[in-house]
Amino acid sequence: MPPLRRSLLFMPGDSQRKIEKGAQLPADSVVLDLEDAVAPSNKASARQITRALLATLDFGPRERLVRLNAWSSGYLQADVAETIASRPDGYVIPKVDSAEDLRAARDFIAAQAIQHNLNPAEIALLAIIETAKGVMNLREIAQLGPPLQALIFGADDLAADIGAIRTPSSLEVLYARSAVVIAAAANGLQAIDIVFFDLNDLAGLEEECRFGRQLGYTGKMVIHPRQLEVVNRAFSPTVEEIARAQRILQAAQAHAASGLGAFALDGRMVDGPIIKQAEKVIARARAAGLV
Repeated sequence: MPPLRRSLLFMPGDSQRKIEKGAQLPADSVVLDLEDAVAPSNKASARQITRALLATLDFGPRERLVRLNAWSSGYLQADVAETIASRPDGYVIPKVDSAEDLRAARDFIAAQAIQHNLNPAEIALLAIIETAKGVMNLREIAQLGPPLQALIFGADDLAADIGAIRTPSSLEVLYARSAVVIAAAANGLQAIDIVFFDLNDLAGLEEECRFGRQLGYTGKMVIHPRQLEVVNRAFSPTVEEIARAQRILQAAQAHAASGLGAFALDGRMVDGPIIKQAEKVIARARAAGLV
């Protein structure tokens, strides 16, 4: 089962200071970024810093991910070759346009892992969908299978690709944002939501998290430590949600023993889909250490 990924905190791969700080913050996953956060002239040094910190820094319970450069960039092979021996928990692959791109990256990572006596199946892949081609090819991308564990939606790169005007509502990318969730759910993958760029608007961040969770997202990309508390809380079940789910499951067990299917609880009908939702709430609460 994939680890809990409510918050993915992105840190520049060429900043030892920021990565050391990130390793102490309450993020579920720390992503050492070799792509957008690193200038082309610093790519080589970023790989070296990332490799060294993965090997020596104590990240505690946090998942250790590396965002590579895109397969089409020509940098990905060097990114993997430099960092694989430090045993990252997984790789984030940006700008996935097609299943062929993702498969090529997966196969290269697997070959490098085998050379270092690592099991490729234990290195998670998370694919960022952030181009028009990626959205059009979502079905095939999401069907790649293990070790693919999550789809991440990149709204800003997509908006630039299609010529959309970004707005706080994100209505211009709603179709693609929803499509990513559906493709992820259809293939048993996690869905990680968009970046919120206004670092001072925590109320706006909370509202965007609420809407993302409403769509079906299970976590969010984070670009600043001050966003972590809001994001972790927003993508965790509330006390009320947990209590309600527990009551539903207890009642469902009792009614099943009596041979009944759908039943009423607190004036609302409960059937199979409601029970399934309750099971998911409890599973996420357990993963977050809330029950």
